[in-house]
Order: sequence, then structure tokens, then C-alpha cells
Amino acid sequence: MLRGIYTAASGMTTETVRTDTTANNLANASTTGYKKDVAVDKAFSGLLLQRLNDGPDATIGTLGVGAAVDQISTEHAPGSLRSTGNPLDAAIDGRGFFTVQTPNGLRYTRNGSFTRSAADQLVTSEGYPVMGQNGPISLRGAEGGTISISQDGRLSIDEVETDQLRLTDFVDPSRLIKEGSNFYAAGDAVQEKNSTVRIAKGSLELSNVNVIAEMVNLIAGYRSYEINSKAVLAQDQMLDKAVNEVGRV
Repeated sequence: MLRGIYTAASGMTTETVRTDTTANNLANASTTGYKKDVAVDKAFSGLLLQRLNDGPDATIGTLGVGAAVDQISTEHAPGSLRSTGNPLDAAIDGRGFFTVQTPNGLRYTRNGSFTRSAADQLVTSEGYPVMGQNGPISLRGAEGGTISISQDGRLSIDEVETDQLRLTDFVDPSRLIKEGSNFYAAGDAVQEKNSTVRIAKGSLELSNVNVIAEMVNLIAGYRSYEINSKAVLAQDQMLDKAVNEVGRV
């Protein structure tokens, strides 16, 4: 009976993490360039059951002893593009990431909502410089001029090319480490490669979160948690009877 309580409790813990992940996806459904997370489960090693005194092949089956969250995986499927008309906005149509200089080093993002800083640099909404081929992209001299970004990421002021967006792709994007503000960090084991994707100027990439599907997942997670909690209650009631009634002399 105690094993049953532990098994059901592990299911409750797993569903709690899954529900938190789904809730975070819903909270970021309108975040530019956000990629949804998925809680991947794993089962504890099952117990092989056999009938006694019926020979070596009298196998009944396996008994599950619980589950746990194996990892939180990020789905890097592209989101749809929305035109904004802002010449500093850019969206990546395909694989790859914008490269940004942060206080913690280079970080990568799909959020192309850029603006101009007081220091005449192209920066993110958090104020971090966007990297080009020659370092942080400068907009100096663009006062009153026309700023444009070409499909291959080249930035021009009054049709004079000044720099090109530094786009970075990875052999295995699933190994990127997700951080706050929609940034990703690349560990030492993550291999970079050049990105030659198309840039949609004056557009932003929406999140790849399907709100309806996430709501269904949220309800399913709640129901699963409820079932496991009822299993814990049933096991507790049987344990109570075993202690207070069956063992009574």
C-alpha cells in the first residue's frame, strides 16, 4: 500500500511540473519569437511479475512503480510572421537566431523587435546591443535617414550598406539553454554553424504556442493530477483499515 502511495504521488509531482510548463506556454503565447516547452516524462523501471510454482515462463507482466519528468524540451518549430511596418523589426524565416551582446556574454534570440538606443546602436527591447559582422550594429549618422534591412540581413542607411546582422544557427538547437527575456545560451558542447536564412523586414515572428492545444493539455494535466490524488486517498483509506481494523484483536 505504501508503494501505491509513492507511485500515485510521483504521478502528482509529474503532473505539477507539466501543468507549470503548460501555464508558462500560455503566459507567453503573445511573446515575440517564444518557443513552447514540453515536459517529457520517463517511467521508473517496472517490476516483472511471475506466478509462483507455475514454472519459469509463468509471467504475468510488469508493474509500474511511478513516473518522473525526464527533461523540459523546447520545440523550435517556427511561428507565423506578422507585418509591423517598423523598419527596425526583423523576423527570421527559417532556422537560426539573432546574436545579442548581454552582460553575461553572447546570447541568441528569435525576437527581432529592435529599436535604436541613445548611443545610436541597434538594441533589443531590453537595451542589449544586436551584433553584426563587425560587432554591435551602429546607427550613427542615420538621423533623418532611411534605415532598411535586406532579405539577407544587410543593414543600410539611405541605401548605403553599413553592416550585416550576425545570424547564428546550431547543429542541435535542442541543446541550447533557455534563459529569461527570451534568450538562449550556448554551452561549450553546442556546435555553431553559419545561417543563411531569409530575413522578413518590417515583420515579427509570433510564438509557436497553440493556445487551444495548450488549454486542452492544461485540462488533461489537471484531470490526471486529480486521479492520482484520489489514488493516494484510496491507498490511505486501505492503510487506515489495515492498521485500525484488520489488526484489531
